[in-house]
This record gives sequence, C-alpha cells and structure tokens, in this order.
Amino acid sequence: MFSPLNWLLGLFSLDIGIDLGTANTLVYVRNRGILINEPSVVAIDRRTKRVLAIGSEAKAMVGRTPSNIIAVRPLRDGVISDFDVTEQMLHYFIHKVHSRMILRVPRPRVVVGIPSGVTEVEKRAVYDATLSAGAREAYLIEEPMAAAIGATLPVSDALGSMIVDIGGGTTEVAVTSLGGIVVARSIRVAGDEMNQDIADYCRQKYNLLIGEQMSERVKIEAGSAYPLEPELTVEIRGRNLVTGLPEAVDVSSVELREALRNSVGIIVDTIRQAVDETPPELVADLMEHGIALAGGGALLKGLAQRLTEETKMKVYVADDPLSCVARGAGMVLEDFDILQKTLASMQRGSTLH
Repeated sequence: MFSPLNWLLGLFSLDIGIDLGTANTLVYVRNRGILINEPSVVAIDRRTKRVLAIGSEAKAMVGRTPSNIIAVRPLRDGVISDFDVTEQMLHYFIHKVHSRMILRVPRPRVVVGIPSGVTEVEKRAVYDATLSAGAREAYLIEEPMAAAIGATLPVSDALGSMIVDIGGGTTEVAVTSLGGIVVARSIRVAGDEMNQDIADYCRQKYNLLIGEQMSERVKIEAGSAYPLEPELTVEIRGRNLVTGLPEAVDVSSVELREALRNSVGIIVDTIRQAVDETPPELVADLMEHGIALAGGGALLKGLAQRLTEETKMKVYVADDPLSCVARGAGMVLEDFDILQKTLASMQRGSTLH
C-alpha cells in the first residue's frame, strides 16, 4: 500500500545493502556504490567490555594485543556468534555512511545478505541486530541470490544460472531461475578453512607456528587450486615449535596446493552435487552460459580452471567478485519493485514481519 511518508523517506534516506561477511563487511549505498569495505573485526577491552576499535583498525590488532584487549570476529561461519558486538559493528558502519553526508538524512532501509543454510533463529538474530543498529526497515536476502544479482546474472528470467560464492566462513552454491533459488548448497568450508589448512601444513611439515594474517597473505600470494605457469615461491615467517625461536622458510605453490587440497576438494564435490540435483533443462542453460564464481575465494589462483575441468562446463570469475553480494543487495533497493520477489520467499518463510 502506498504511503506518502515512506515515499518521502525513501527519497532522502541512504538505503544500503550490507554483505555481513565472516571476514569483511561491505556496505553499498543506493546510487553511490560501495562506500565501506572493512574487516569484520572488533577490538574489545576485557575488563570494561568497551569497544575500542572496529574494522581495519581492529584487524591491525589481531595477534598483537596486550592481555587486556581482545580482537574478535563477531561472525563465525557466516552467522552471528556474538549478538551485542555485531549490533555495535553494524551501528558503526551505518553511522559511518551517514556521517559522510552534509545533510541529516532519515534512517535507512537495509538489505542484509545471509547464508542460505541458516536457521530461523539465526535469521532473527541478523534481523534484530540490523534494526537495533538504526535501520528503518530490514530485509534479508540469501547471499547466493545477492551474489547472482551483483554478478549481473539473469536471475529473473526463465533461465538457469549458477553462482558459487566462496566467502570467509561459508561457500554458497545456488542455481537460480525466475527470481528464485532452485537448488542450494551451503557448506562451512571457505577462506578461513583454507587459512587453517596452510597453518596446519606449516606446523606438521616445518614445525612452524604461523598466525592467521600470515596464512591469509601466503594464500593470496601463492595459493592455488591448479598447476601454475610458472610455479611460485613465498617466504613464511613464524615461530619454530622445537627451538622456540623465529624462523623463515620458503614454501612453493606446489606445497600450498597440497595443503589446500582437502578444502578445495570439498568445494568441488559440493558444486558437482548441486549440478547433479539440477533439473536437466537448467543444466542445458548452465552448459551454454557457464558458472560464475564470486567472493574472495574466487580469486584463488587456478580455481576456475580446476572447476572447468571437474564440471565440464565453463567456469569464470565474476567482475569484482569481492563485492558481488553487497552490490546485489544494493541493486535490490535500486530496483525494489522488480527485485523484491527475491526477498519475498525468505520473508514469507520466516517470522520477521
């Protein structure tokens, strides 16, 4: 039903789409693009429970804080593990967007991406945290649908499209058609698991203890899912568990590929299972148009080639894969009347009214 007040608020509010990720939070502002891309990390004083830093400033503290300060990630495996800290983080990002504007504007409508496999309780936690953080209205969209919209796949057409969104905590695989998800798979194996695989490999083979940030840097620089031309070598620095002293070792991309073999294999198997469950008419569309990769994990070297070989279909990395979910959530707000059906099935199926 048309409301003059809501129409007026819509003209002036900074409606935003949020990719509330395990590793990074991206905020897309309607008609302005992505204004915030910061780590989903919060630094807290243990004694007073006061938030000291959020985002990039807090990420720089990980592994470097004194005993009275902890740097935490309030989302684990794509869902909220600490409601209060998540609410403060959302409030910080929403306020940061509004503080950049000269004029005082009304509270925004917010679309938040959530993993497709979450429970009703987890949906409610995201919804409540978004409203408590200052949203006028909150909507939830499944991350693979948001990623497909952000990757400009024809989700509203009678055409099968497949998106694989590899984030920090979860990998989302979905086949879309006619504005809905036909087949969906969500696994809690993604970028964080790859980082842990590298850390475990270094500990087992070199007796070297390395931190989370070192694991991630090594994965980005030389991690791969398919043989490289030429192969790369990267220096890994950490603490030797035998001597207790600092040590640096050179590790090749061949070794890192072996370290990542288990995680990459699980993702490959999940995609093959999703294809197996897809109706034959839609499989024919996928064979013609291919499979799109989104999320930070899509940037793993050689992953598209490995998946092309495994699925016998063209697999490609979407433009700017890191921002696909945030862009998709924002595009829903920019074309709300047309794309709101991508939200409707979730809203009807939950208790969020």
